[in-house]
Parts: sequence; C-alpha cells; structure tokens
Amino acid sequence: MYDLTGFQRDLLYVTAGHDEPHGLAIKDELDDYYETEIHHGRLYPNLDTLVEKGLLEKGQIDKRTNSYEVTQRGHREIDARREWEDQYVTVEAEA
Repeated sequence: MYDLTGFQRDLLYVTAGHDEPHGLAIKDELDDYYETEIHHGRLYPNLDTLVEKGLLEKGQIDKRTNSYEVTQRGHREIDARREWEDQYVTVEAEA
C-alpha cells in the first residue's frame, strides 16, 4: 500500500465499505468527502491501477457499468495499513 497515492487509498477504502459498488457510487462517496467533483479522467484510471495491482477486481454489471470488489490481497493491505496507522494514531476514550 506504500506505493499508492492518497487518492488511490481512498478509492480502496470506499470500495471496501460497499458491496461491489459501481464507479459512479464510488465517485459520489468521494465527491462528498473531497467536497469537489471527482472527474472521470481521475477516477477510472486510478481504479484501473488498483485492478492492475491486484487490490481490486473489476466486474461487469452491464455493457456500460463496471463493479469493483476488494480482493483478498486488497483486504490484507488495508489491514496492514490500519495496523501501521494504529502505531501512530490513537483515539482518546470519551470521558
């Protein structure tokens, strides 16, 4: 996961949080988070990169719509990243 951009990590996390989302569902989530529109020219090449790296699997819903699913390797990478983050980021218990 060290070689991913922050945007690619966000794509992976959003995909992991949904059941085989299509590209526009992922885009909508990120539009809300980034508070700006994510253009197709940024979204799909980055999704394709995650597929090429073996972190996402690309399926087809219909002729125009693809779905994405996090692979086992992708889940392992997310888990490893979260363990690494937990070394540095702690959540204070509410009093």
